[in-house]
Amino acid sequence: MSNRLDKIIEENLSDDKEFDDVSKPAHYNNGSMECIDAIRGMLSHEEYIGYLRGNSLKYRWRFRYKGKPIEDLRKARWYEERLLNYELEHPSEQLR
Repeated sequence: MSNRLDKIIEENLSDDKEFDDVSKPAHYNNGSMECIDAIRGMLSHEEYIGYLRGNSLKYRWRFRYKGKPIEDLRKARWYEERLLNYELEHPSEQLR
């Protein structure tokens, strides 16, 4: 797992600091790597899928109650797109 985390850190050593509230919030981008990439580095395949699914559900669950429904729906979609891309990139790890 250390090699995978080292690779993620190296790939994310960038001065690109353009933030937006949905796909790259500033409060999750302190340091040399995004929080989501550190989370991926420490979770197993199944745990990471559960993390992405859970966050999508969280934003869909509360979108009517926090005052920013469109932003919350965009965040849910962001997690779903990340899950879709992850599944496409790891076809050998999918459940059959």
